[in-house]
Amino acid sequence: MTESIDVSGNTYVVGVDYGTLSGRALVVRVSDGAEVGTAVHPYRHAVIERSLPGDDKPLPPDWALQHPSDWVEVLQTAVPAAIADAGIDPASVVGIATDFTACTVLPTTADGTPLSEIHPDRPHAWPKLWKHHAAQPQADRINALAHERGEGWIHRYGGKISSEWEFAKGLQVLEEDPEIYAATARWIEAADWIIWQLTGVETRNQCTAGYKGIYQDGHWPSREYLAALNEDFADFVAKIEHPLSPLGGRAGGLTAQAAGWTGLPEGIAVAVGNVDAHVTAPAAKSIAPGQMVAIMGTSTCHVMNGARLAEVPGMCGVVDGGIVAGLYGYEAGQSGVGDIFAWYVDSLSDELTHEHLSELAAQQPVGGHGLIALDWHNGNRSVLVDHELSGVLIGTTLATRPEDIYRALVEATAFGTKVIIDAFEESGIPVDEFVVAGGLLKNRFLMQVYADVTNRPISVIGSEQGPALGSAIHAAVAAGAYPDVPAAADAMGRVERAVYTPDPQRAKAYEALYAEYRTLHDYFGRGENDVLHRLRRIRNEAHR
Repeated sequence: MTESIDVSGNTYVVGVDYGTLSGRALVVRVSDGAEVGTAVHPYRHAVIERSLPGDDKPLPPDWALQHPSDWVEVLQTAVPAAIADAGIDPASVVGIATDFTACTVLPTTADGTPLSEIHPDRPHAWPKLWKHHAAQPQADRINALAHERGEGWIHRYGGKISSEWEFAKGLQVLEEDPEIYAATARWIEAADWIIWQLTGVETRNQCTAGYKGIYQDGHWPSREYLAALNEDFADFVAKIEHPLSPLGGRAGGLTAQAAGWTGLPEGIAVAVGNVDAHVTAPAAKSIAPGQMVAIMGTSTCHVMNGARLAEVPGMCGVVDGGIVAGLYGYEAGQSGVGDIFAWYVDSLSDELTHEHLSELAAQQPVGGHGLIALDWHNGNRSVLVDHELSGVLIGTTLATRPEDIYRALVEATAFGTKVIIDAFEESGIPVDEFVVAGGLLKNRFLMQVYADVTNRPISVIGSEQGPALGSAIHAAVAAGAYPDVPAAADAMGRVERAVYTPDPQRAKAYEALYAEYRTLHDYFGRGENDVLHRLRRIRNEAHR
């Protein structure tokens, strides 16, 4: 049983948020959630998508890998720096928790050694980042066979498993590098691997197992189903199977080695691993049914609790207890949001910044640029679940200016979010409140566009470090400071309700643009015109 912690004094926890390009550590006071210290460590290797470290051979299209040493360096640098920034005695820290992007998954030996350390010249030995989309052919077969066989679990994922998830990526390894697949004793989410490094003990969390690993109602996909995909894939579950731990549970104590890395006391509570989006809902005090939280950064993940089980077309998954115990946690998302804006701004001159383009775009009337864009530059996660789609921009003329395109891209991502909200409500799962967290909430122009497009008020998290705060909340529960995540969220979370409200005239004007977006969305995304897939195939052939 976890020892009870007195929250009346100055006790602290550390939340570590592993993002796409960096890791952030946050020191939080247990009694009230006050954020007293923080530090960021950019990954030295960032996203490995052009070639492996030390190699100049190009990786194939749609690959995205990461380096495990970058994750450990976050513990060695950001955590001690955050403690120093807080100016507290490390002995007052009672727990640590982490969250990770998902599905970021890696092959290891039986003791957790990444295969990339043993076979650094083999691409499939490296961790596959969430936005590794090269397993789409495997995902297509997984989905087709599931429907052909009438597998019940496929409907828990909106009818389609994503190429981002564990099984598609694992099948890709088998079929493209069977030697690495055979050497893989454990196929493990980075969210669980980092906990292994902190505690010395392998654990598996129920969040990633449910959303990314096709674990439903106490079962993985059957051996017969997997063998029908590929006879050598029949025993894949043996590489991932492990007793699942509840969110907010204690995974173990901090090892002497990890204490040396972090400067924290040996033996303090380490919480069970979790996902960046899912820990953010408690941080935003938005875990009641109907409170949708959009974590907006390089991509956007939409999470929400529901009181009942329903099938929502194109969702990423629904998991019993996937966010908090006792409720069904729903997930959807967009594979590119901030990444799209960054791609566009990076292609312009240095004078045209996000801030300047936002200022210019905000001066335009709705529809004044004459453009419509589709936000599929990194594929579509929800509701089409197709990562071989690509971006579209129509309506340009010789008078089109950079701020016109910037606004059209912002509007496209807002339209994509509205498609997701509509899908939930049309499936009988009401969205009563829309809450935003993540780095993009700093852009007031963007937030107002979302309020106008969705025609609903937008609440915002009261923290700039939502995932890290959410992890800290789970660390407090694992340390015994609170009986459960809702109690900790109530004391430590923060939210500001209805900060942005829709303008009635702009909201009405956006109805016409949204109708055009939906027409293009279905025309290019539902098979009426397959040109985006054909173009991708032509591109891939050109790189072979």
